[in-house]
Amino acid sequence: MPWRRRRPRSGSEVLHASPSPRPGPLSRARSVAGQVFVLQLLVILVLIAGAVATLALEARSQGMEDARRRSLAVAGTFAHAPGVAQAMSSDHATALLRAPAEAARKGSDVDSVVVFDRHGIRLTHPEPALIGKRIIGPAKLVREELAGKTISQTFHASQGLSVVSAVPVTRPDGSVLGGVSVGVKVKSVNSVVHRRLPLLLGSGAGALALTTCGTALISRRVRRQTHGLGAAEMTRMYEHHDAVLHSVREGVLVLASDGRLLLVNSEARELLELAPDAEGRHVGELGLEPHLTELLASGRPVTDEVHPCGNRLLTVNVRSTDRTGGPAGSVATLRDTTELRALSGRAAAARERLELLYDAGVRIGSTLELTETTEKLVEVSAPRFADIVTVELLGPVLQGEEPEPPYEVLHRTAVGGDATAHPLFRPGERAVYLPAAPQSQALRTGRAILRAEVSDTTEFGAPGERLPDHGIQSLITVPLRYRGVTLGLANFWRTRRSEPFEEEDLVIAGELTARTAICVDNARRYAREHAMVTTLQRNLLPGSLPDQDAVEVASRYLPAQGGTSGSWFDVIPLPGHRVALVVGNVAGQGLHAAATMGRLRIAVQNFSALDLPPDELLSLLDELVTRLDLEQEADPDGTRITGAGCLYAIYDSVRGRCTMARAGHPGPLLVGPDGTVDTPAVPVSPPLGLGGEPFEVAELPLSEGTRLVLYTGGLLESPDGAPGTGPDLLRSALARGTDPGPEEICESLLDTVLPTHPSDDVALLVARTHVLAPSSVAEWEVPLDPAAVAPLRAACAEKIRAWGLEEADYAAELIISELITNALRYGAPPVRLRLLRGRNLTCEVSDGSSTSPHLRQAKATDEGGRGLFLVSQFAQRWGTRYTPQGKVIWAEQSLNSTEALDGAQTLGDSLVDQGDPSAL
Repeated sequence: MPWRRRRPRSGSEVLHASPSPRPGPLSRARSVAGQVFVLQLLVILVLIAGAVATLALEARSQGMEDARRRSLAVAGTFAHAPGVAQAMSSDHATALLRAPAEAARKGSDVDSVVVFDRHGIRLTHPEPALIGKRIIGPAKLVREELAGKTISQTFHASQGLSVVSAVPVTRPDGSVLGGVSVGVKVKSVNSVVHRRLPLLLGSGAGALALTTCGTALISRRVRRQTHGLGAAEMTRMYEHHDAVLHSVREGVLVLASDGRLLLVNSEARELLELAPDAEGRHVGELGLEPHLTELLASGRPVTDEVHPCGNRLLTVNVRSTDRTGGPAGSVATLRDTTELRALSGRAAAARERLELLYDAGVRIGSTLELTETTEKLVEVSAPRFADIVTVELLGPVLQGEEPEPPYEVLHRTAVGGDATAHPLFRPGERAVYLPAAPQSQALRTGRAILRAEVSDTTEFGAPGERLPDHGIQSLITVPLRYRGVTLGLANFWRTRRSEPFEEEDLVIAGELTARTAICVDNARRYAREHAMVTTLQRNLLPGSLPDQDAVEVASRYLPAQGGTSGSWFDVIPLPGHRVALVVGNVAGQGLHAAATMGRLRIAVQNFSALDLPPDELLSLLDELVTRLDLEQEADPDGTRITGAGCLYAIYDSVRGRCTMARAGHPGPLLVGPDGTVDTPAVPVSPPLGLGGEPFEVAELPLSEGTRLVLYTGGLLESPDGAPGTGPDLLRSALARGTDPGPEEICESLLDTVLPTHPSDDVALLVARTHVLAPSSVAEWEVPLDPAAVAPLRAACAEKIRAWGLEEADYAAELIISELITNALRYGAPPVRLRLLRGRNLTCEVSDGSSTSPHLRQAKATDEGGRGLFLVSQFAQRWGTRYTPQGKVIWAEQSLNSTEALDGAQTLGDSLVDQGDPSAL
């Protein structure tokens, strides 16, 4: 029979016999119990049937015997009755005897009273037809009857099978006159038995029902008591119970509810030193310790209570036995824990050290920051291993470099533990040790050093400081070494409140520092790589924003907490008082993302020099990313760029309109002059590198003072980590301000929207728009007549002088004349001239031709070809941009007089170099 533990959570367990949880044996036991019950019913049925049959036979036998006695008594009484002999001697014997014979038959409840003479002739008979005929029966019996003998036998008489008794009738002298025969039919006897048979059968059925019910109740109770087990199972259970009870290494006591000891195993008898006759006695009579006696007698449940018993320490568990319907009482288990107590201290210490090493492995490597890594070692070690812990790193390690001997300068990066000793160990300061100090020895040898007693104050290297004055008595100093390189020191100090360090503590200190050294080296490498990537990122981003008149701009870039990503921004001045605003992002982090960002930013600047619309520029950038990805496919370790995003916007301060397009990038936000925040509907296109779809453009009218906010996805992260709340929080932050400038908006967004530890870098660009005043713009229609050049030049000169730009008048007239002449000669109508006054003076001549002019070096013998050369010399910069209606040739002229004079001097030098002095 299997055994089941009734208390799996207790340190001491009592074994109870119970049926196996498997259905096989229990089903077989129930089947056997059913078969036994049926067999019992059959046996009872047979017994009752036998009893009923026996009673019936006995009743029949008694009836036959009663019939003999009755028939013999009636025959004798009638034969000896007075007057019978005289009547038989008369001639009218039948008449005289018939009536008395019938009266005797009816009165005695017999079937026949027959009087016959000595010849066997019937004188009387119940059936008149048989009177006068001879009696019948076995010949021997008839002869005996006629001879005058008394008989009583069962045979076939005239009325069938009957019990017949015959008594002779004699004269006074003793001679036989005849006889009287009285018969009782067997059928009459059986009828009496049949009348009693229902009573017998009813009694038998009642007995059967009563016995069946009793058997069923007894069987049910037996099954409940034995859990449906049969005799074999009960025997096997008892054998197992007895074997387990006396073979377990725990003492087991079974007590009755009144405190009597019912059962005790061998282990408990030995632990408690009980007498052989302990069973049946009260627990108070066993001579146990008083507290143990009180506990066992109370029967209260306890778990793992320790009680002394003689020279032993016993762990006692007590549980009640009547919780599941069992008998009232309790069972107690005893376990000798004397030796375990001696080892428990060492086991607890070993367990604490394992937990310490486990926590160190989990926590120390949870960061890639050097100072935080050393602080994690301090947090894990103090005060669990040491009262004070200090960590010092070499100077090159803090710079991300690998140190080389001799190791000299140490910087204390982390201190923790007993606050009373901290004045000796201040974080952030340099740690100086004398050559004889154990720390210096550890740095030189690369081995851990244990000082169980710190008494020589000169070794510490702090004049005027005495370590014993601060309660420090023991030290373990271990160098942080990885790959044979020393990175720093870890010092573990214990005060007088703790036990001094022992040799086995060196192993724990070595494990802690080994794990820390690996993490410090990883953090050092990461710091170096992060510094390289950050430097590259900073160098690739614009150092300062260019001066221009279209917008007032402020920007911010914040790298991610875990590293630098590929976000960038740019402000690119365009001719005609326009500016391009760019924000982009490359997926991923690290050196590759930063380098890719730089390539894309340079590409955008080059494409912007072509003065292309936003959609065409993004198309060229998309083709570039696709080509770069194709190059990466040849390199199995290459990282693809697909997934980069970009938003490109061109703002025209003359028209007050902004044209923008975006590819896989968050849309911009607009803050109106009145403080309203709007999200313009800029169509979103797939990220760069996917190709195959044209980019859509949105054109927005922007009034004076509108703030245009461009940003990367890192700013959309919610500070609390809730998804989808970043855009709402961004709009709310923009709506709070009262006409803030770009710088104030940048500061506000980084303070309120940016999470504490962003997972992605953030590029933010805020531009406040300016609209060029109409008074600073002048436009003319140019007739297709060369003679109109002079009047237009004069009108432009007059306008320039009206603006107060007399110093730029001469150069402006020359530029205007050359550009108009070039448009009339090589262009197509309509031709228009526009002057823009701002930081510079801009002259624009547009025509309907898309033919691009080219600057060339005219020969000395050429009559023409020097017009654009003169423009390039007098203008600060010039160029051509194409429009849907044709092209625009523009030239910007600096309004700084010094720059104008320098331009004139440069023009003269160039003409002299060409050998044409007359041109001056």
